[in-house]
Amino acid sequence: MTRLLDTTAPIALDPVPPATVVHGDPRAGTRTLASVVGAEVGVWELTAGTVTDVEVDEVFVVLSGSATLTFDDGEVIELGPGVTVHLRAGDRTTWAVHAPLRKVYIAGP
Repeated sequence: MTRLLDTTAPIALDPVPPATVVHGDPRAGTRTLASVVGAEVGVWELTAGTVTDVEVDEVFVVLSGSATLTFDDGEVIELGPGVTVHLRAGDRTTWAVHAPLRKVYIAGP
């Protein structure tokens, strides 16, 4: 068992489902790092493009890249390294990724 979690290792990226793509040809992938009291801790990456999503309850910290995250209620958050966000289950979002975005996340069960 290791206590050091590697957030820099390559992640296998797959095409994003076409029904969620607004612009471009984005690819996404995740890698689970740990489980803590039933919550999943992992790394997620999304390449340039624009996609929509319906969120789960999650907190994340951006490690690298940049994007604009827009919520259906009108809130807009500019994402870059160090930005920390709380997504709520059911939030409808649009992710406009300008430079490949990598985040570490904690998602509830």
